[in-house]
Amino acid sequence: QVQLVESGGGLVQAGGSLSLSCTASGLTFSNFDMAWFRQGPGKERESVGFITWSGGDTFYAEYAKGRFTISRDNAKNTVYLRMNSLQPEDTAVYYCAAAIRGSATYFDISYDYWGQGTEVTVSS
Repeated sequence: QVQLVESGGGLVQAGGSLSLSCTASGLTFSNFDMAWFRQGPGKERESVGFITWSGGDTFYAEYAKGRFTISRDNAKNTVYLRMNSLQPEDTAVYYCAAAIRGSATYFDISYDYWGQGTEVTVSS
């Protein structure tokens, strides 16, 4: 049974920072690229970015560059998303996803497993 469980969501003031975690079980973590997606109210799900199996390369959506950082710790089966300078437009449910090693893209169809999401609300 593969499970991806996000944590760390909550309410934060504009300009603040928040760190999310996603811990995987039931799979060999280092065999997967990992990604973060988000879905805001009334919007389609969109990529935040992704990180390769070893953490050697990261790729970000344009809006995330310079503010968001994805990292991973394979010993802990965990991928992280650090978000700085949060704005109300960042309010969304944030999901982590896993793709077979070498398969990650900005598109959600690339991913084999998904978490249930964690809600982030940024107040102004």
